[in-house]
Amino acid sequence: MTHPRGATGAVRLRIHLQPGAARNQIAGWHGEALKVQVHAPPREGAANVALIELLAETLAVPRRSIRIVHGATARDKLIEVAGADPVECRRRLEGALAAR
Repeated sequence: MTHPRGATGAVRLRIHLQPGAARNQIAGWHGEALKVQVHAPPREGAANVALIELLAETLAVPRRSIRIVHGATARDKLIEVAGADPVECRRRLEGALAAR
């Protein structure tokens, strides 16, 4: 799910994004990627903004620490969370999955 990246303390997540969903949520797994559903449409970056907001809230990190490394215009994305603790990220994501 997450793995540390270099000395920067960043965590990388593989995400499968489903825009236009009924609500914003971390929905489960799509292969090896975390499936995330957002209400926003896939237009003009709205779904990416919603994804970053949802991840920031779930992981309790500032939005500015999350960036899309790969897949800005695709459903499959690689997300980097700067300065994040991998153990804490895993705990929070598992909690979000259990709460759904």
